[in-house]
Amino acid sequence: MTVALEQSTHVKSAELVRRRLSLARLAPYLQATPLALILGAFLLLPILMIAVVSFWDYDFAGMYPDFLTTNYADTLGSWVTWKTYLNTLEYAAIVWALTLLIGFWIAYFLAFHIRTTAMQMVLFLVCTVPFLTSNIIRMISWIPVLGRNGLVNSTLVQMGLIPKPIEWLLYSEFAVVLAMVHLYTLFMVTPIFNTLMRIDKSLIEAARDAGASGWQVLWNVIIPLAKPGMAIGTIFVVTLVMADFSTVQVMSGGQSASVALMMKNQMSLLQYPAAAANAVVLLVLVLLMVAAILRIVDIRKEL
Repeated sequence: MTVALEQSTHVKSAELVRRRLSLARLAPYLQATPLALILGAFLLLPILMIAVVSFWDYDFAGMYPDFLTTNYADTLGSWVTWKTYLNTLEYAAIVWALTLLIGFWIAYFLAFHIRTTAMQMVLFLVCTVPFLTSNIIRMISWIPVLGRNGLVNSTLVQMGLIPKPIEWLLYSEFAVVLAMVHLYTLFMVTPIFNTLMRIDKSLIEAARDAGASGWQVLWNVIIPLAKPGMAIGTIFVVTLVMADFSTVQVMSGGQSASVALMMKNQMSLLQYPAAAANAVVLLVLVLLMVAAILRIVDIRKEL
């Protein structure tokens, strides 16, 4: 009888242990379920709907469920579309280079030249002050500065440096790039600053003790360790520029184009399947660019 009770107790204990192990294995999945449902409902499902609509037929009266590749053929077979994509990539490359240059030096100054943490946070918050207003307001604020009778032209004319106002300051590609750099530099500063703050200062001291100059320390120690932050900032800036249409439309005065602006115009003309096809192509292009960045730089340490 005692042996039977002991066996029964062992069986119950083993069963209890198995149940606890099963619950322990399920716990991570249960914790991730709410986030997975939210991402599925608000991210994956809309993307799937856009992909489905991109194969539909349409005319001036509406859209018709179908499975046609005409929208993709029109998108990829038009030289206007290719030129628009190249123009968008040009904007992304120029804005990325300028924001990386400006953002790195701002982050470097905050991380290594400001001694106290409190002052670092204060100056970093000062950088975020423009974000208290909307992108549209910050973008439009350049118009009275760059206009024909704006602050820059008026000052240069009064100083006698130029005989007449400079026309290309506003409603040009220069104005578009300037506004985008203004809007998106902080997205480069933040991840780089976060990465630089994690660098062990003893590494820099060791490099200086070994006889390295300031530029050698920067090039061989700081920049390699800052690559994850630079990669994250690059992803932010490139994706934002590729999806920006309002800045291109306003600051170029309708004289330049981007993929996002082209999609906006298609939607205003009720050409939703054509806009959806462009959105899918743009999404694939951006994902390829992000994948290339992740292949070059490992950002898992920053996540």
